[in-house]
Amino acid sequence: MKRISFVVVMLLWVTQTFAQQTSRPKTVRYDLYINDTTVNYSGKTKQAIAINGSIPGPTLEFTEGDTAEIYVHNQMHHETSIHWHGIILPNEQDGVSYLTTAPIKGHSTHKFVFPIVQHGTYWYHSHTMFQEQSGMYGALIFHEKDKPKMPEQTLLLSDWTDMNPHEVNRYLHNANDWFAIKKGSTQSYGEAIKHKHFGTKLKNEWKRMNAMDVSDVYYEKFLSNGKNVDQNTSYKKGDKVRLRLINGSSSTYFWVNFSGGKMSVIANDGADVEPVEVDRLLIGVSETYDVVATIPEDMQYEVLATAEDRTGSTSLWLGNGMKMPMKPLPKLKYFEGMKMMNGMMKMNGNLDTSTGMQMSNQTMDMNTVMYPEIVDAGNDDMKMDHQHGDHMQMGAQDIVTLNYGMLKSPTKTTLPNAPTRTLQFELTGNMNRYVWTINNKTVSETDKILIKKGENVRIVLFNNTMMRHPMHLHGHFFRVLNGQGEYAPLKTVLDIMPMEVDTIEFAATESGDWFFHCHILYHMMSGMGRVFSYENSPPNPQIPDKEAAYKMIKRDDKMMHFQARVGLESNGSDGELMLANTRYQLSTEWRLGLKDSHGYETESHFGRYIGKMQWLFPYVGWDVRYRKMDKPEKNLFGQTNTKNFRQVLHVGVQYTLPLLIVADASLDTDGRWRVQFSREDIPLTRRLRLDARWNTDYEYMAGLRYIVGRRWAVSTHYDSDMGFGAGITLSY
Repeated sequence: MKRISFVVVMLLWVTQTFAQQTSRPKTVRYDLYINDTTVNYSGKTKQAIAINGSIPGPTLEFTEGDTAEIYVHNQMHHETSIHWHGIILPNEQDGVSYLTTAPIKGHSTHKFVFPIVQHGTYWYHSHTMFQEQSGMYGALIFHEKDKPKMPEQTLLLSDWTDMNPHEVNRYLHNANDWFAIKKGSTQSYGEAIKHKHFGTKLKNEWKRMNAMDVSDVYYEKFLSNGKNVDQNTSYKKGDKVRLRLINGSSSTYFWVNFSGGKMSVIANDGADVEPVEVDRLLIGVSETYDVVATIPEDMQYEVLATAEDRTGSTSLWLGNGMKMPMKPLPKLKYFEGMKMMNGMMKMNGNLDTSTGMQMSNQTMDMNTVMYPEIVDAGNDDMKMDHQHGDHMQMGAQDIVTLNYGMLKSPTKTTLPNAPTRTLQFELTGNMNRYVWTINNKTVSETDKILIKKGENVRIVLFNNTMMRHPMHLHGHFFRVLNGQGEYAPLKTVLDIMPMEVDTIEFAATESGDWFFHCHILYHMMSGMGRVFSYENSPPNPQIPDKEAAYKMIKRDDKMMHFQARVGLESNGSDGELMLANTRYQLSTEWRLGLKDSHGYETESHFGRYIGKMQWLFPYVGWDVRYRKMDKPEKNLFGQTNTKNFRQVLHVGVQYTLPLLIVADASLDTDGRWRVQFSREDIPLTRRLRLDARWNTDYEYMAGLRYIVGRRWAVSTHYDSDMGFGAGITLSY
């Protein structure tokens, strides 16, 4: 008996000692090797970036109180970076090249060291150009200290495009509608007539709006932990699984549903919230949610993540046995959304807030009019709680959708008693030229916003665009003022819907420079962001020359975007070359005939877009023209041109009229006036486009293009100078 007692005592001592050792704070090291690779998600081999040979990169796990020691080995020829998203850490460890951390040059190693002062679900990703879209991201899990672990599953969602992300960005800035064609969201006049929405389409263009969409980019695949379908068969009946949901996509929101029933939301952006049961949730770009899902029976249940535009989905299956799939979400009713948008938009491009309807914290999802599962399920029986927005009654079916108004912190989150600085941010931009700004200015057009350590900063955001924007603040948690008083939830990303006014606030407790930006990658790279800079901060050894480094930050939204269109037809060639960025544009167009009577002409413009919607474009340029004429010509103003050859400079202004007609008035150095009206890309059907032009020189043109592929179309047109022609149009 004494021997047995001794053994028991020793086992207890060893167990206690081991527990003490394992709970003691420690330094946890990871080595991350960054390299170029190739992948094949869609049947085509494409270039990508891998971390430790995989996409996504490895999941990095720590326990609250540990010290992270992470060595990033850049084995590529070009520089990279890693940002630790949602993490409270020293400024120089944040990972934004040229702002907080030195860029990781090709074939070099960078060491990150920071204490783990929080628990929750987070992630990491490159903050260099478009590398995140190419696969450079991974999950970051901080376990709570001295708390029993329940079964858990990480679900890292992402999007994949076969197109080079730089090419994606160029297409977006050049108003190319290839992505809409691929997604089936073109909303042409033919489709409008088919769906009995011709008036809706006409009013939409009368207000100078392009076809609406809920997302910008066409993606070949959506991924769960790097796979289109992932699974874990180890779970059994009755298991409660903590799902760590991470939206690591570049521009895709995901609807998340669980075929096993309701989900209990217990954390958001890493911060704990009071549990709330929902049927589904929409996870914004870069957000994280922790939810608890219960496995009802010994079967396989689907966690279905559907892209917000419903062009595709990805799945995680939990459990073992017969599959219990989730019913797919039906396609959106785009013309219903367009009709809603017409009612929201004023003629000057601003959203109409004159109704006095105050929306905030996602409590009223106006996109509901496009959801067939809501609209078609009940019709007259359907009702929506406009106060809370989370309850939709559809006959016998009751869907509870998560919104920010339902989130409540389990502990008080009130800020210290300190002076409060209030900032008003209007989210602005337009889809016509793909410009995204705050207060109509990009990062490169503004100075850093100076704040003082010890004060409180309150930001009132108004989304005056037709797109959602997930606004992310680096290095801080902020309170979302959602009606929960002292228990307002803490977040690091705020998804703000069109026409919403949301208020966030944070205590200025850090030092250095911190980025605040839209986390849709292509919006951020277009300039939608600001930099908060703490006054009197100590020098950052990572950024020895702050002024030169900040100029590198400003380069992103100053990038130039090239576009070319060349028509090769039976009567000659016409085309255009264009180089543009957020504000400026240089373009050259030409028309070359096969006969002397057709002649040739080249006209160039250089100008600056003015205004939030960029409808006004003053320019300078030159015009070179040759044509063998039988007799002198007069224009509408009675001015005569007797020259076979003309070479002039001109000044002018373009203005976008209702119906997206561009009016152009110019005066050349010969004293001749010209007024021109043109409209390109009138969508007759999904792929058929009409172009038309007329000016006061009595020149006119009308043409049709049928878009066959991403880079080419078959075309035909009639030109007053060149006559009828047919051929192909090549685009780049």
